[in-house]
Amino acid sequence: MSDRAFERTIIRDSAERIFDVIVDYDRYPEWATNVKEVDVQRVDEDGRAGLVSYRAAAMGRSAAYVLEYFYGTNPLRVSWRLAEGDLVRRLDGRYLLTPLDPDAAGPRTEVTYELEVDVSMPMSGFLRRRAESRILRTALEDLRMWVEEGRPASAS
Repeated sequence: MSDRAFERTIIRDSAERIFDVIVDYDRYPEWATNVKEVDVQRVDEDGRAGLVSYRAAAMGRSAAYVLEYFYGTNPLRVSWRLAEGDLVRRLDGRYLLTPLDPDAAGPRTEVTYELEVDVSMPMSGFLRRRAESRILRTALEDLRMWVEEGRPASAS
């Protein structure tokens, strides 16, 4: 059975700059707390990553998985689905960026993150929620700190 996670945050920067950070997969180990290694295995006809392998810390273990990315016609949205993984059977999701009216501090963007996860090993509801919380933190809080402050969340 898959679990769905959904979260939003506001990041003080342009949607275009945030999108550029999100699709720069090679740099994830610099800012995404749990991501240890990234390898872009295939790019599409527009030069964007189409298939990316990851090694990440997960529940006290090292998890390996490969995501296939889709960009569609919306330039401020990227989605993915699991191509293969050792600890997960499903890891599908998307980022959606919505520009907001700027305020005195400059541009602002609402970042929505959606994820559907199915873990391949038995796990209690508590542990599933804890893993979900960690994934959401990496996806949004680490991203926000990198974009707004130019530093990884672990450097706080």
